[in-house]
Amino acid sequence: MPIFDKIFTRIGAADDLASGQSTFMVEMLETKDALNKATPHSLILLDEIGRGTSTYDGMALAQAIIEYIYKSIGAKTLFSTHYHELTSLAETIPNLRNVHVSAAEENGTVVFLHQVIEGAADRSYGVYVAELAGLPKHVTTRAEQLLQTLETSHGNRGLPTTQINGDRGAAEEVAATITDEPQQLSLFEPEVQKQQGQELNKKEKELLTKIMETDLLHLTPFQALEKIDQWQKQLKRK
Repeated sequence: MPIFDKIFTRIGAADDLASGQSTFMVEMLETKDALNKATPHSLILLDEIGRGTSTYDGMALAQAIIEYIYKSIGAKTLFSTHYHELTSLAETIPNLRNVHVSAAEENGTVVFLHQVIEGAADRSYGVYVAELAGLPKHVTTRAEQLLQTLETSHGNRGLPTTQINGDRGAAEEVAATITDEPQQLSLFEPEVQKQQGQELNKKEKELLTKIMETDLLHLTPFQALEKIDQWQKQLKRK
């Protein structure tokens, strides 16, 4: 390894509740710091960039960040991701190499070998890790059933969530295997009241508009609690 002038890391995920910043905002701020200050002699370590937002947004940002580092910075970079589509960038970016940590599976038991080998991973072990974490057996068994349904429809063990979200047919197929239960309705959907035979009055409609327009990402926890208290008092005065 050469001598680096700076080392930038974006590892881990946590909301900054004190300043009212979401996980994704913290992630983007730290990534911005690396992209603005890194030089060709820096080391950049990025872990799961884009996981804090929607799948399409996250994957688009992750690819754009990789391309920017390659074209505009040139720093040595380690970039871990579960967006399998990004592995195809090795075909267009000369200096990009795909590697993964190997694992062995035998009789339903997975052994993580902690060995980095060439090439992209052919599958993930999320359900097995969930079992190791102690999730209820009913949950992991059901997850494995749903995973097999998705594998059958796509023929890809390591199917990225982007493909799941983007393929309505697969989503409907999975939904059809789930026991029919009442759908949970949106918390702020006026139609809920109408379905229950109740019309919103003028004050409730005005309050609903305020709630919908509130930018929660730019409120501290205390400010959010204050607003909830104000809304409750307004409803009680009706």
